[in-house]
Amino acid sequence: MKKILLFAALSLSLVACKSTSTKDTSVKQQETVYEVKETNVIETLKYLTLDELEGRDSGSKGIEKAAIYLENQFKQHNIKPYFDSYRDTLSNYKETSYNIVGLIEGTDPKLKNEYIILGAHYDHIGITPEVKGDDKINNGANDNASGTTILSEIAKYIATFKNNKRSVLVVYFSAEERGLLGSQHLADKLKAKGFNLYAMLNFEMMGVPMTDKDFELYITGPQTSNMWDKLNEYAGEKLVGVIPEERQYQLFRASDNFPFYVAFNVPSQTVCSFDFKNYAYYHQPQDEFQLMDTKFMTSITQKMLPVVTKMINAETQEIQLTKK
Repeated sequence: MKKILLFAALSLSLVACKSTSTKDTSVKQQETVYEVKETNVIETLKYLTLDELEGRDSGSKGIEKAAIYLENQFKQHNIKPYFDSYRDTLSNYKETSYNIVGLIEGTDPKLKNEYIILGAHYDHIGITPEVKGDDKINNGANDNASGTTILSEIAKYIATFKNNKRSVLVVYFSAEERGLLGSQHLADKLKAKGFNLYAMLNFEMMGVPMTDKDFELYITGPQTSNMWDKLNEYAGEKLVGVIPEERQYQLFRASDNFPFYVAFNVPSQTVCSFDFKNYAYYHQPQDEFQLMDTKFMTSITQKMLPVVTKMINAETQEIQLTKK
């Protein structure tokens, strides 16, 4: 949570809206039809889960290959580095590790100074020698190649348009599995430099659908802000809900949204489809590409496009913390 976006007739279908007014810029975006290709989803997901990446443990040779792959996607779609390079080296982990950070700058003279962070962790737990059997590589398809893949497709979409009002940081976090170290490092670093963060939305474990819900994703920390309601409003359907396990396992604190909530005190939440019943291979070598539902992933990505568009282009900060 796919290597090259094919423009025009090759991989997207663009239907321009009729309005040409400057005031209608955001509406024009929303009325534009952009097709997410399952073949692109499959390509990225399959690469990130190859055995040669050795389970993408932070600081490993395997995750280095994943980092290069994601950096190349940024380059191919003209997504600039936010720092001097795409690599944000962690200051809080013993092995050399880095977040991959891309910038899609906004165009509105005022709103471009406000940022939305879209994130997903691209690391996993690597190789576990103590596991019985021949397969000891934890490829981490659902956790979290799925969220990384979905975010990569959303990033391509945002980068396709040049009239996003707010600026967006697309962040692939490292060392999430080591205790949210990548997001903790970046949150503290950005806070220290006076970064103007509006909201943070994180993508986690979105490779298989829930089967007994009337919504497709759940949100963590639903009580912390009105993001839950706004995501559904932006989607135009009941896309996001809440599950009891979210509170039971304190999932709001368990992924890369949480350090940004702590550091910035702004809406910072995660969407996910792993509900503890629909997938049996959490942190196991069996978490493989073949078990992912790429049609579901493609559909969810498509549904998230108007959501992120409306977040980026809202005239005011509509997503707000819940008053205590």
